[in-house]
Amino acid sequence: GPLPLSRLAGPLLRRLSELLDRAAPGKGWRELAQRAGSRGTVRLSPLDLEQCSLQVLEPEGSPSWSLLKLLGDRGCTVVELAESLQALEHTEALQCLSHSGIKIVVQPESQAVLSGQVVKLCCWATGHPFVHYQWFKQEKEVAHGNSPELVLSPVSVKDSGFYICRVNSEWSFMFSRWAHLEVCELRDMPHGRLTGLPENKLCICNQPQPQNLTVGDALVLECGAVGNPAPHYQWFRNGFPLANGSKNVYTVTHVDVGHQGTYWCHVFNDQENEDSKKVEVIIGRKAVAVECTEEDLSDLQESDPQEESSHRPVATDKVALLIGNMSYWNHPQLKAPMVDVYELTSLLRQLDFKVVSLLDLTESEMRNAVDEFLLLLDEGVYGLLYYAGHGYENYGNSFMVPVDAPNPYCSANCLCVQNILRLMQDKRTGLNVFLLDMCRKRNEYDDTILILDALKVTANIVFGYATCQGAEAFEIQQLGLANGIFMKFLKDRLLEDKKVTVLLDEVAEDMGKCPLTKGKQALEIRSSLSEKRALTDPVQQSTSSAESLARNLQWAKAHELPESMSLEFQCGVQVQLGFAAEFSNVMIIYTRIVKKPPEITACRAHITDFPLDLDVDPKGANKGTPEETGSYLISKDLPKQCLYTRLSSLQKLREHLIFTVALRYEYSGIEDTMDERKEINVGRPLIAKLGLQHGFKTKNCPQTCCMPGYPFHNPVESSPETAEYYIPSHCQPSSCPGVYHPTCACSTSITQPDECSCSGTSRMLASRHEVQHYSPTVEKSNVPVETTDDTVELEFFLSDSLSFPEQQ
Repeated sequence: GPLPLSRLAGPLLRRLSELLDRAAPGKGWRELAQRAGSRGTVRLSPLDLEQCSLQVLEPEGSPSWSLLKLLGDRGCTVVELAESLQALEHTEALQCLSHSGIKIVVQPESQAVLSGQVVKLCCWATGHPFVHYQWFKQEKEVAHGNSPELVLSPVSVKDSGFYICRVNSEWSFMFSRWAHLEVCELRDMPHGRLTGLPENKLCICNQPQPQNLTVGDALVLECGAVGNPAPHYQWFRNGFPLANGSKNVYTVTHVDVGHQGTYWCHVFNDQENEDSKKVEVIIGRKAVAVECTEEDLSDLQESDPQEESSHRPVATDKVALLIGNMSYWNHPQLKAPMVDVYELTSLLRQLDFKVVSLLDLTESEMRNAVDEFLLLLDEGVYGLLYYAGHGYENYGNSFMVPVDAPNPYCSANCLCVQNILRLMQDKRTGLNVFLLDMCRKRNEYDDTILILDALKVTANIVFGYATCQGAEAFEIQQLGLANGIFMKFLKDRLLEDKKVTVLLDEVAEDMGKCPLTKGKQALEIRSSLSEKRALTDPVQQSTSSAESLARNLQWAKAHELPESMSLEFQCGVQVQLGFAAEFSNVMIIYTRIVKKPPEITACRAHITDFPLDLDVDPKGANKGTPEETGSYLISKDLPKQCLYTRLSSLQKLREHLIFTVALRYEYSGIEDTMDERKEINVGRPLIAKLGLQHGFKTKNCPQTCCMPGYPFHNPVESSPETAEYYIPSHCQPSSCPGVYHPTCACSTSITQPDECSCSGTSRMLASRHEVQHYSPTVEKSNVPVETTDDTVELEFFLSDSLSFPEQQ
């Protein structure tokens, strides 16, 4: 028979009750009760409805939850509930209910196997009254693939690909997750050893081979491995990880002498890891006949490679400050800075940088963050500053716009990059790298000219501007997340062992080949770098000086997480409380029930009562997945089956972080819900220790003289001349022909996973100052229109060429 409502899982009922509690007029729990009662199968009295309505007086009471429990106790079925919701046209609740009859308990796993082996992909599900299975390879049905186990015996290379299973019940269906099957041909191992491989064990079966090439040849290195879970790959050259080296095949189309070295591949999965054998790649120059005299020959001296390597520059330390501003108070919101800062943080840490990564800083917080960054610098230290957000450039000076910048703003409300460079030079740093991913259009309403101290003449400065002077910087959006165009190409090369200016030149060339931004955005590089300094240069501290110890302590202070703890409640329930850092000012707290006495039938631990400084939205806390909290980047690294809460803007925390862990539980046979609470003090986590929320020190503020139009006017106190970013009427998202609006896909369609980083159709290009959700309205006469005819052309260009070409 139909599935009883009382058989639905508690979390699903909670979700349904939340949707009904906050439903629009005419679609709430009262209307549902009226519909259910009118069917005749369920009788609800006025007293029943009154008891449901009284639940609003409880701290966490829900009238809808009470109604659904009542309907379940009186024999209401899921089909009847769905019909009532259909009559109310409550589509969101219907979507929530659509998968309720099916639960996939075993998901198919990605595997890497050898040709000739037997492969089994499993998908087990429960449903009422029974379930059917159908396997697909990409979008095509697999013949005879209608059982929970798909067996391929023997498997061959042509079976490689992505597989998914559709599970049907009487009235609903759902898909499993994708499983990637990689089938390798055996090359370096005799077929007789095929049976000797341990089942599911990680094993390298195809080793890379040494190569002797000449300049201009193609380099192809291949490493094949089998294992379950499927192995991942990372190629190395001379001990340094290679960009674009995360596949089993590493290729360089045209090699030069810089590609010579010792290569190997690190193969790993969640359980094991193994290194391939190390192979030498020798690059020789092409022979060219030249005419020379004996005197010329006597002057030739062969350089000693060891002597050259001994002269490689070294850093006494490497530190980086990364700032991404997205959530502007008075200006268009941005999407890409979060992903850009996160990915750059991960890459720089692989290069031994001490990284402080911060999101959404006000002016005072930005100035104080720079002050703390300067404390990490010293003689010989490599310093890197990355900024993604709104910005502009006037009279050769670049300005970073804080999230609290007024509407409109001027230089007095922003941070001048050149002033920060001067402060870095005072520290006698070994390398100063500035990567600015922002618009550089002129702020026509800001005629302020900054009088800055002259920069010192040093040969260690590199500026990488995401776009040219007077131009915009764009974002590219994919699958709900976004990258800045600059970062999309920079991350592919950042780990390469090359002089930093050479690396940025190659990034500029890559950007120039992108069809979506060709002629719209081009990387600009300014440099006074005379030595061959690279971001991959080793760190070599001559002595453990007091300055280096202070630097390490200062950095460690900003990255100290609270320790995971186990909480014992009087009822016998044990709760694990854990912490994870997404950025230096963003922390994830998760709770999980690890022990429950048998007499307790249900329990739930959630956190509440946060400090007002953090402005935590209770509706966004204690979610079943990290993604529901807004944390998309570290979800794979967090434990499963927890409740997650994301705390952002930790720099605003003035006192210790104190919150409450509340436990609600029920005993068997007792209707009343019990409560226990524990107050937790975890001190000041991460960046909160540095006190960035305090007023900034004026000693580091640029000396600003307001001189509209004339450089020798006496400094006067004046109202700021202003500038503002906004979307002109012809560029609003609702009318822009170049904007992709994702729509709900048909439930029977199958979406194939995106295999390459530069293909797929769900991508969108937007200017750094264009916005998806921009509510403040501004007077047109009060702001400069930061757009050109080029932007209009780009809209029409995007309408015809939204997706990248497929990579072959």
